[in-house]
Amino acid sequence: MFTKEKLGLFAGPIAFVIIQNLSLVGLPSAGQAILASTTWIAIWWITEALPMSATALLPIILFPLTGGMDIETTTTTYYSPLIMLFLGGFVIAIAIERWNLHQRIALNIIKAIGTNSSRIVLGFMVATAFLSMWISNTATALMMLPIGLAITHKMGEFQNQRNDRKALTNFKKSLMLAIAYSASIGGMATLIGSPTNAIFSAVSVKMFEQEITFFDWFSFGFPFAIILLFIGWVYLTKIAFRTQAGQAKGAKEEIDNNLRSFGKMSYEEKMVSLVFAFTATAWILRSFVLELFLPGINDTVIAIFGALILFVIPSKVKGVNLMDWESASKLPWGILILFGGGLAIAVAFRQSGLALWLGEKLSSMEQFHFALILFVVIIMVNFFTEITSNVATAAVMLPILASLSQSIGVHPFGLMMGASIASSCAFMLPVATPPNAIVYSSSLLSMDDMVRSGFWMNIISSCVLFFFIYYLLPFILEIDLMVYPF
Repeated sequence: MFTKEKLGLFAGPIAFVIIQNLSLVGLPSAGQAILASTTWIAIWWITEALPMSATALLPIILFPLTGGMDIETTTTTYYSPLIMLFLGGFVIAIAIERWNLHQRIALNIIKAIGTNSSRIVLGFMVATAFLSMWISNTATALMMLPIGLAITHKMGEFQNQRNDRKALTNFKKSLMLAIAYSASIGGMATLIGSPTNAIFSAVSVKMFEQEITFFDWFSFGFPFAIILLFIGWVYLTKIAFRTQAGQAKGAKEEIDNNLRSFGKMSYEEKMVSLVFAFTATAWILRSFVLELFLPGINDTVIAIFGALILFVIPSKVKGVNLMDWESASKLPWGILILFGGGLAIAVAFRQSGLALWLGEKLSSMEQFHFALILFVVIIMVNFFTEITSNVATAAVMLPILASLSQSIGVHPFGLMMGASIASSCAFMLPVATPPNAIVYSSSLLSMDDMVRSGFWMNIISSCVLFFFIYYLLPFILEIDLMVYPF
Protein backbone atom coordinates (compact mmCIF):
# COMPACT_ATOMS: atom_id res chain seq x y z
CA MET A 1 0.00 0.00 0.00
CA PHE A 2 1.38 3.40 -1.03
CA THR A 3 1.46 5.97 1.72
CA LYS A 4 1.84 9.70 1.15
CA GLU A 5 5.47 9.42 2.18
CA LYS A 6 6.26 6.55 -0.21
CA LEU A 7 4.46 8.24 -3.07
CA GLY A 8 6.42 11.43 -2.47
CA LEU A 9 9.70 9.53 -2.24
CA PHE A 10 9.31 8.42 -5.88
CA ALA A 11 7.40 11.47 -7.17
CA GLY A 12 10.19 13.90 -6.25
CA PRO A 13 12.97 12.36 -8.41
CA ILE A 14 10.52 11.62 -11.23
CA ALA A 15 9.38 15.25 -11.34
CA PHE A 16 13.03 16.31 -11.27
CA VAL A 17 13.89 14.20 -14.33
CA ILE A 18 10.81 15.37 -16.26
CA ILE A 19 11.48 19.07 -15.66
CA GLN A 20 15.18 18.69 -16.46
CA ASN A 21 14.27 17.32 -19.87
CA LEU A 22 11.58 19.83 -20.78
CA SER A 23 12.18 22.50 -23.40
CA LEU A 24 11.49 25.73 -21.51
CA VAL A 25 11.95 28.70 -23.81
CA GLY A 26 14.01 31.54 -22.37
CA LEU A 27 15.06 29.70 -19.22
CA PRO A 28 18.85 29.29 -18.79
CA SER A 29 20.11 25.77 -18.11
CA ALA A 30 21.10 26.77 -14.58
CA GLY A 31 17.58 28.09 -13.98
CA GLN A 32 16.04 24.87 -15.30
CA ALA A 33 18.28 22.86 -12.97
CA ILE A 34 17.15 24.94 -9.99
CA LEU A 35 13.48 24.62 -11.03
CA ALA A 36 13.81 20.84 -11.25
CA SER A 37 15.71 20.59 -7.98
CA THR A 38 13.29 22.85 -6.11
CA THR A 39 10.35 20.81 -7.35
CA TRP A 40 11.97 17.65 -5.99
CA ILE A 41 12.65 19.35 -2.65
CA ALA A 42 9.12 20.80 -2.45
CA ILE A 43 7.51 17.41 -3.10
CA TRP A 44 9.56 15.77 -0.38
CA TRP A 45 8.75 18.60 2.02
CA ILE A 46 5.02 18.47 1.30
CA THR A 47 4.76 14.68 1.52
CA GLU A 48 7.36 14.39 4.32
CA ALA A 49 9.01 11.59 2.39
CA LEU A 50 12.10 12.19 4.55
CA PRO A 51 12.46 14.24 7.73
CA MET A 52 12.18 17.84 6.60
CA SER A 53 15.61 18.81 7.87
CA ALA A 54 17.16 15.92 5.95
CA THR A 55 15.40 17.06 2.77
CA ALA A 56 16.78 20.56 3.38
CA LEU A 57 20.25 19.14 2.69
CA LEU A 58 19.32 18.22 -0.90
CA PRO A 59 20.46 21.58 -2.36
CA ILE A 60 24.03 20.73 -1.33
CA ILE A 61 23.83 17.69 -3.62
CA LEU A 62 21.53 18.79 -6.42
CA PHE A 63 22.60 22.37 -7.07
CA PRO A 64 26.30 21.70 -7.75
CA LEU A 65 25.73 18.42 -9.65
CA THR A 66 23.16 19.96 -12.02
CA GLY A 67 25.10 23.17 -12.56
CA GLY A 68 22.41 25.23 -10.87
CA MET A 69 24.73 26.84 -8.31
CA ASP A 70 28.28 26.13 -7.16
CA ILE A 71 29.00 24.32 -3.90
CA GLU A 72 30.63 27.31 -2.17
CA THR A 73 27.63 29.59 -2.69
CA THR A 74 25.20 26.83 -1.75
CA THR A 75 26.84 25.86 1.52
CA THR A 76 27.42 29.48 2.56
CA THR A 77 23.67 29.89 3.02
CA TYR A 78 23.66 27.27 5.78
CA TYR A 79 25.62 29.52 8.13
CA SER A 80 24.31 32.94 7.19
CA PRO A 81 24.02 35.74 9.80
CA LEU A 82 20.27 35.14 10.20
CA ILE A 83 20.88 31.51 11.11
CA MET A 84 23.43 32.62 13.70
CA LEU A 85 20.83 35.10 15.03
CA PHE A 86 18.42 32.23 15.61
CA LEU A 87 21.17 30.12 17.17
CA GLY A 88 21.87 32.84 19.72
CA GLY A 89 18.16 33.23 20.39
CA PHE A 90 17.78 29.49 20.92
CA VAL A 91 20.58 29.45 23.50
CA ILE A 92 18.90 32.24 25.49
CA ALA A 93 15.57 30.40 25.27
CA ILE A 94 17.17 27.19 26.56
CA ALA A 95 18.61 29.11 29.54
CA ILE A 96 15.16 30.52 30.33
CA GLU A 97 13.72 27.00 30.31
CA ARG A 98 16.68 25.48 32.17
CA TRP A 99 16.08 27.64 35.26
CA ASN A 100 12.25 27.52 34.96
CA LEU A 101 12.00 31.26 34.53
CA HIS A 102 9.31 30.82 31.87
CA GLN A 103 6.90 29.15 34.31
CA ARG A 104 7.25 31.93 36.86
CA ILE A 105 6.67 34.55 34.15
CA ALA A 106 3.58 32.75 32.86
CA LEU A 107 1.95 32.25 36.27
CA ASN A 108 2.54 35.85 37.33
CA ILE A 109 1.01 37.17 34.11
CA ILE A 110 -2.07 34.96 34.54
CA LYS A 111 -2.48 36.00 38.19
CA ALA A 112 -2.07 39.70 37.35
CA ILE A 113 -4.75 39.67 34.63
CA GLY A 114 -7.40 38.04 36.82
CA THR A 115 -9.02 34.79 37.88
CA ASN A 116 -12.55 34.85 36.55
CA SER A 117 -13.19 32.44 33.66
CA SER A 118 -12.86 34.90 30.83
CA ARG A 119 -9.83 36.64 32.28
CA ILE A 120 -8.02 33.36 32.92
CA VAL A 121 -8.32 32.59 29.21
CA LEU A 122 -6.95 36.06 28.44
CA GLY A 123 -4.17 35.58 30.98
CA PHE A 124 -3.14 32.30 29.38
CA MET A 125 -3.17 33.90 25.94
CA VAL A 126 -1.02 36.84 27.01
CA ALA A 127 1.44 34.63 28.91
CA THR A 128 1.68 32.06 26.12
CA ALA A 129 2.07 34.71 23.43
CA PHE A 130 4.76 36.56 25.40
CA LEU A 131 6.82 33.42 25.91
CA SER A 132 6.34 32.38 22.29
CA MET A 133 7.90 35.67 21.21
CA TRP A 134 11.22 34.35 22.52
CA ILE A 135 11.09 30.55 22.82
CA SER A 136 9.63 27.98 20.47
CA ASN A 137 5.86 27.67 20.22
CA THR A 138 6.19 23.92 20.84
CA ALA A 139 8.06 24.38 24.13
CA THR A 140 5.63 27.12 25.17
CA ALA A 141 2.55 24.99 24.50
CA LEU A 142 4.09 21.98 26.26
CA MET A 143 4.73 24.12 29.34
CA MET A 144 1.33 25.85 29.40
CA LEU A 145 -0.78 22.72 28.83
CA PRO A 146 -0.21 21.06 32.24
CA ILE A 147 -0.82 24.40 33.99
CA GLY A 148 -4.10 24.75 32.11
CA LEU A 149 -5.12 21.15 32.85
CA ALA A 150 -4.38 21.62 36.55
CA ILE A 151 -6.59 24.70 36.68
CA THR A 152 -9.49 23.00 34.87
CA HIS A 153 -9.16 20.00 37.20
CA LYS A 154 -9.24 22.21 40.28
CA MET A 155 -12.29 24.06 38.92
CA GLY A 156 -13.96 20.70 38.32
CA GLU A 157 -13.66 19.88 42.02
CA PHE A 158 -15.88 22.90 42.77
CA GLN A 159 -18.54 22.00 40.19
CA ASN A 160 -21.89 21.34 41.86
CA GLN A 161 -24.63 22.39 39.45
CA ARG A 162 -25.79 21.13 36.07
CA ASN A 163 -25.32 24.50 34.35
CA ASP A 164 -21.82 24.65 35.84
CA ARG A 165 -20.91 21.56 33.80
CA LYS A 166 -21.77 23.28 30.54
CA ALA A 167 -19.85 26.38 31.56
CA LEU A 168 -16.88 24.29 32.63
CA THR A 169 -16.86 22.40 29.33
CA ASN A 170 -16.85 25.67 27.37
CA PHE A 171 -14.09 27.01 29.60
CA LYS A 172 -11.92 23.93 29.06
CA LYS A 173 -12.29 24.09 25.28
CA SER A 174 -11.65 27.81 25.07
CA LEU A 175 -8.60 27.49 27.33
CA MET A 176 -7.06 24.67 25.29
CA LEU A 177 -7.55 26.52 22.01
CA ALA A 178 -6.32 29.75 23.61
CA ILE A 179 -3.00 28.04 24.37
CA ALA A 180 -2.66 26.73 20.81
CA TYR A 181 -3.67 29.95 19.08
CA SER A 182 -1.58 32.28 21.22
CA ALA A 183 1.52 30.08 20.89
CA SER A 184 1.34 30.70 17.15
CA ILE A 185 0.29 34.36 17.40
CA GLY A 186 3.08 35.28 19.80
CA GLY A 187 5.68 33.97 17.37
CA MET A 188 4.54 36.51 14.79
CA ALA A 189 5.56 39.44 17.00
CA THR A 190 9.36 39.15 16.83
CA LEU A 191 11.93 38.25 14.21
CA ILE A 192 13.05 35.21 16.22
CA GLY A 193 9.52 34.18 17.22
CA SER A 194 8.88 32.01 14.17
CA PRO A 195 11.24 30.45 11.62
CA THR A 196 9.20 31.92 8.76
CA ASN A 197 9.93 35.46 9.99
CA ALA A 198 13.65 34.85 9.82
CA ILE A 199 13.36 33.19 6.41
CA PHE A 200 11.69 36.32 5.06
CA SER A 201 14.40 38.52 6.54
CA ALA A 202 17.17 36.33 5.17
CA VAL A 203 15.58 36.10 1.71
CA SER A 204 15.27 39.90 1.71
CA VAL A 205 19.02 40.21 2.30
CA LYS A 206 19.96 37.54 -0.24
CA MET A 207 17.64 38.69 -3.04
CA PHE A 208 17.44 42.46 -2.49
CA GLU A 209 20.34 43.31 -0.14
CA GLN A 210 17.75 44.88 2.15
CA GLU A 211 18.03 44.12 5.88
CA ILE A 212 14.94 43.70 8.02
CA THR A 213 16.10 44.43 11.56
CA PHE A 214 14.60 43.10 14.76
CA PHE A 215 13.07 46.53 15.35
CA ASP A 216 11.63 46.69 11.80
CA TRP A 217 9.82 43.41 12.30
CA PHE A 218 8.78 44.22 15.86
CA SER A 219 7.27 47.54 14.76
CA PHE A 220 4.89 45.63 12.49
CA GLY A 221 4.59 42.21 14.10
CA PHE A 222 3.95 43.24 17.70
CA PRO A 223 0.89 45.45 17.02
CA PHE A 224 -0.46 42.80 14.64
CA ALA A 225 -0.03 40.07 17.26
CA ILE A 226 -1.69 42.21 19.97
CA ILE A 227 -4.75 42.91 17.81
CA LEU A 228 -5.08 39.30 16.64
CA LEU A 229 -4.65 38.03 20.20
CA PHE A 230 -7.44 40.28 21.48
CA ILE A 231 -9.76 39.32 18.62
CA GLY A 232 -8.97 35.64 19.24
CA TRP A 233 -9.83 36.03 22.92
CA VAL A 234 -13.16 37.69 22.14
CA TYR A 235 -13.96 35.04 19.53
CA LEU A 236 -13.15 32.09 21.82
CA THR A 237 -14.87 33.36 24.97
CA LYS A 238 -17.82 35.28 23.52
CA ILE A 239 -18.69 33.43 20.33
CA ALA A 240 -17.14 29.98 19.84
CA PHE A 241 -17.35 28.83 23.48
CA ARG A 242 -19.28 31.36 25.48
CA THR A 243 -17.47 31.59 28.80
CA GLN A 244 -19.13 33.02 31.90
CA ALA A 245 -17.39 36.01 33.43
CA GLY A 246 -17.92 34.86 37.03
CA GLN A 247 -15.20 33.83 39.45
CA ALA A 248 -13.47 30.61 38.39
CA LYS A 249 -13.65 28.60 41.59
CA GLY A 250 -10.40 26.86 42.36
CA ALA A 251 -8.36 28.63 39.70
CA LYS A 252 -6.87 31.29 41.98
CA GLU A 253 -5.98 28.64 44.54
CA GLU A 254 -4.21 26.52 41.94
CA ILE A 255 -2.23 29.48 40.58
CA ASP A 256 -1.19 30.57 44.08
CA ASN A 257 -0.14 27.01 44.96
CA ASN A 258 2.01 26.82 41.83
CA LEU A 259 3.68 30.15 42.57
CA ARG A 260 4.34 29.19 46.20
CA SER A 261 6.00 25.98 45.03
CA PHE A 262 8.62 28.05 43.18
CA GLY A 263 9.54 30.05 46.27
CA LYS A 264 11.46 33.29 45.94
CA MET A 265 13.09 34.17 42.66
CA SER A 266 16.47 32.46 42.55
CA TYR A 267 19.80 34.08 41.75
CA GLU A 268 19.92 32.09 38.50
CA GLU A 269 16.48 33.31 37.42
CA LYS A 270 17.47 36.90 38.16
CA MET A 271 20.68 36.66 36.12
CA VAL A 272 18.97 34.99 33.16
CA SER A 273 16.28 37.69 33.34
CA LEU A 274 18.96 40.38 33.16
CA VAL A 275 20.66 38.80 30.13
CA PHE A 276 17.31 38.29 28.43
CA ALA A 277 16.21 41.88 29.12
CA PHE A 278 19.57 43.24 27.95
CA THR A 279 19.43 41.27 24.70
CA ALA A 280 15.83 42.20 23.89
CA THR A 281 16.46 45.87 24.66
CA ALA A 282 19.61 45.89 22.54
CA TRP A 283 17.71 44.38 19.60
CA ILE A 284 15.08 47.09 19.83
CA LEU A 285 17.52 50.00 20.31
CA ARG A 286 20.23 48.79 17.94
CA SER A 287 19.25 50.54 14.73
CA PHE A 288 18.80 54.02 16.20
CA VAL A 289 20.98 54.08 19.35
CA LEU A 290 23.70 51.42 19.52
CA GLU A 291 24.87 51.88 15.93
CA LEU A 292 25.85 55.46 16.79
CA PHE A 293 28.57 54.08 19.07
CA LEU A 294 29.20 50.64 17.52
CA PRO A 295 28.78 50.91 13.73
CA GLY A 296 29.56 47.22 13.18
CA ILE A 297 26.88 45.92 15.52
CA ASN A 298 23.87 44.00 14.20
CA ASP A 299 21.14 41.72 15.55
CA THR A 300 23.30 38.62 15.15
CA VAL A 301 26.19 40.13 17.13
CA ILE A 302 23.77 40.98 19.95
CA ALA A 303 22.25 37.47 19.96
CA ILE A 304 25.60 35.69 20.08
CA PHE A 305 26.91 38.10 22.75
CA GLY A 306 23.84 37.41 24.91
CA ALA A 307 24.27 33.67 24.41
CA LEU A 308 27.98 33.66 25.26
CA ILE A 309 27.46 35.72 28.42
CA LEU A 310 25.30 32.88 29.75
CA PHE A 311 28.27 30.52 29.43
CA VAL A 312 30.40 32.95 31.47
CA ILE A 313 28.11 33.82 34.40
CA PRO A 314 28.33 31.23 37.21
CA SER A 315 25.32 29.88 39.03
CA LYS A 316 25.11 29.22 42.79
CA VAL A 317 25.83 25.55 42.08
CA LYS A 318 29.57 24.98 42.30
CA GLY A 319 31.19 24.45 38.90
CA VAL A 320 27.94 25.12 37.00
CA ASN A 321 27.34 28.20 34.87
CA LEU A 322 23.99 29.55 33.71
CA MET A 323 24.53 27.67 30.45
CA ASP A 324 26.71 24.68 29.57
CA TRP A 325 27.26 22.87 26.30
CA GLU A 326 25.27 19.84 27.39
CA SER A 327 22.20 22.06 27.70
CA ALA A 328 23.07 24.00 24.54
CA SER A 329 23.32 20.75 22.56
CA LYS A 330 19.52 20.57 22.82
CA LEU A 331 19.37 23.30 20.19
CA PRO A 332 16.83 22.51 17.43
CA TRP A 333 19.55 21.98 14.85
CA GLY A 334 16.99 20.71 12.36
CA ILE A 335 15.33 24.13 12.21
CA LEU A 336 18.67 25.78 11.48
CA ILE A 337 19.30 23.32 8.62
CA LEU A 338 15.79 24.06 7.30
CA PHE A 339 16.71 27.75 7.24
CA GLY A 340 19.82 26.94 5.25
CA GLY A 341 17.89 24.92 2.67
CA GLY A 342 15.33 27.68 2.26
CA LEU A 343 18.01 30.33 1.81
CA ALA A 344 19.86 28.17 -0.71
CA ILE A 345 16.70 28.03 -2.82
CA ALA A 346 16.22 31.81 -2.61
CA VAL A 347 19.80 32.56 -3.66
CA ALA A 348 19.63 29.99 -6.46
CA PHE A 349 16.42 31.52 -7.83
CA ARG A 350 18.16 34.86 -8.23
CA GLN A 351 21.58 33.72 -9.44
CA SER A 352 20.36 31.12 -11.93
CA GLY A 353 17.96 33.43 -13.78
CA LEU A 354 14.93 31.45 -12.62
CA ALA A 355 13.48 34.41 -10.72
CA LEU A 356 13.64 36.63 -13.80
CA TRP A 357 12.08 33.93 -16.00
CA LEU A 358 9.28 33.31 -13.50
CA GLY A 359 8.64 37.04 -13.31
CA GLU A 360 8.16 37.20 -17.05
CA LYS A 361 5.74 34.26 -16.95
CA LEU A 362 3.76 35.84 -14.12
CA SER A 363 3.57 39.30 -15.70
CA SER A 364 0.04 38.62 -16.95
CA MET A 365 -1.16 39.00 -13.36
CA GLU A 366 -0.57 42.75 -13.52
CA GLN A 367 -4.11 43.08 -14.87
CA PHE A 368 -5.42 42.26 -11.39
CA HIS A 369 -5.47 44.82 -8.60
CA PHE A 370 -2.68 44.37 -6.07
CA ALA A 371 -5.17 44.21 -3.19
CA LEU A 372 -6.84 41.16 -4.78
CA ILE A 373 -3.51 39.43 -5.41
CA LEU A 374 -2.41 40.11 -1.82
CA PHE A 375 -5.62 38.75 -0.31
CA VAL A 376 -5.54 35.62 -2.49
CA VAL A 377 -1.90 34.95 -1.54
CA ILE A 378 -2.67 35.34 2.18
CA ILE A 379 -5.72 33.07 2.06
CA MET A 380 -3.97 30.48 -0.11
CA VAL A 381 -0.88 30.26 2.12
CA ASN A 382 -3.01 30.30 5.28
CA PHE A 383 -5.02 27.22 4.32
CA PHE A 384 -2.19 25.47 2.44
CA THR A 385 -0.02 25.48 5.54
CA GLU A 386 -2.72 23.52 7.39
CA ILE A 387 -1.30 20.41 5.70
CA THR A 388 2.31 21.45 5.07
CA SER A 389 5.14 22.81 7.18
CA ASN A 390 5.07 26.58 7.46
CA VAL A 391 8.85 26.70 7.05
CA ALA A 392 8.70 24.65 3.85
CA THR A 393 5.83 26.77 2.53
CA ALA A 394 7.76 29.99 3.15
CA ALA A 395 10.99 28.62 1.71
CA VAL A 396 9.31 27.69 -1.57
CA MET A 397 6.83 30.57 -1.86
CA LEU A 398 9.00 33.59 -1.02
CA PRO A 399 11.31 33.45 -4.07
CA ILE A 400 8.26 32.96 -6.30
CA LEU A 401 6.47 35.92 -4.73
CA ALA A 402 9.61 38.02 -5.14
CA SER A 403 9.50 37.25 -8.88
CA LEU A 404 5.77 38.00 -9.03
CA SER A 405 6.30 41.36 -7.30
CA GLN A 406 8.93 42.39 -9.82
CA SER A 407 6.77 41.33 -12.78
CA ILE A 408 3.74 43.36 -11.68
CA GLY A 409 5.80 46.31 -10.40
CA VAL A 410 4.95 46.25 -6.69
CA HIS A 411 7.13 46.25 -3.58
CA PRO A 412 8.01 42.61 -2.77
CA PHE A 413 7.69 43.08 0.98
CA GLY A 414 3.89 43.23 0.75
CA LEU A 415 3.37 39.76 -0.72
CA MET A 416 6.38 38.23 1.01
CA MET A 417 5.53 39.45 4.52
CA GLY A 418 1.91 38.52 3.94
CA ALA A 419 2.90 34.96 3.02
CA SER A 420 5.45 34.68 5.85
CA ILE A 421 2.95 35.62 8.55
CA ALA A 422 0.03 33.79 6.94
CA SER A 423 2.06 30.58 7.08
CA SER A 424 1.95 30.84 10.89
CA CYS A 425 -1.84 31.31 10.95
CA ALA A 426 -2.84 27.64 10.78
CA PHE A 427 -5.50 27.18 13.45
CA MET A 428 -7.70 24.38 12.10
CA LEU A 429 -6.06 20.96 12.13
CA PRO A 430 -4.06 19.14 14.82
CA VAL A 431 -1.38 18.37 12.23
CA ALA A 432 -1.02 22.02 11.19
CA THR A 433 1.22 23.13 14.06
CA PRO A 434 2.79 21.45 17.12
CA PRO A 435 0.70 23.62 19.53
CA ASN A 436 -2.48 22.42 17.81
CA ALA A 437 -1.40 18.80 18.19
CA ILE A 438 -0.37 19.32 21.82
CA VAL A 439 -3.72 20.73 22.97
CA TYR A 440 -5.63 18.15 20.90
CA SER A 441 -3.79 15.44 22.84
CA SER A 442 -5.50 16.68 26.03
CA SER A 443 -8.71 14.89 24.88
CA LEU A 444 -10.71 17.98 25.86
CA LEU A 445 -11.28 18.92 22.21
CA SER A 446 -13.01 17.08 19.38
CA MET A 447 -11.88 17.36 15.78
CA ASP A 448 -15.10 19.28 15.09
CA ASP A 449 -14.19 21.80 17.81
CA MET A 450 -10.80 22.43 16.22
CA VAL A 451 -11.96 22.59 12.61
CA ARG A 452 -15.02 24.74 13.25
CA SER A 453 -13.23 27.26 15.47
CA GLY A 454 -9.99 27.14 13.51
CA PHE A 455 -11.71 27.81 10.18
CA TRP A 456 -13.08 31.11 11.42
CA MET A 457 -9.77 32.02 13.08
CA ASN A 458 -8.08 31.41 9.72
CA ILE A 459 -10.53 33.76 8.04
CA ILE A 460 -10.22 36.37 10.81
CA SER A 461 -6.42 36.25 10.83
CA SER A 462 -6.30 36.54 7.02
CA CYS A 463 -8.52 39.63 7.06
CA VAL A 464 -6.56 41.30 9.88
CA LEU A 465 -3.28 40.50 8.15
CA PHE A 466 -4.53 41.92 4.85
CA PHE A 467 -5.51 45.15 6.60
CA PHE A 468 -2.13 45.47 8.32
CA ILE A 469 -0.14 44.72 5.16
CA TYR A 470 -2.17 46.88 2.79
CA TYR A 471 -2.81 49.89 5.02
CA LEU A 472 -0.18 49.92 7.79
CA LEU A 473 2.96 48.27 6.40
CA PRO A 474 3.76 51.22 4.06
CA PHE A 475 3.54 53.60 7.03
CA ILE A 476 5.56 51.41 9.43
CA LEU A 477 8.41 50.54 7.05
CA GLU A 478 8.16 53.78 5.04
CA ILE A 479 7.74 52.00 1.70
CA ASP A 480 5.39 52.36 -1.27
CA LEU A 481 3.67 49.04 -1.94
CA MET A 482 2.82 50.09 -5.50
CA VAL A 483 6.43 50.62 -6.58
CA TYR A 484 9.14 48.02 -7.20
CA PRO A 485 12.28 49.73 -5.84
CA PHE A 486 15.06 47.18 -6.48
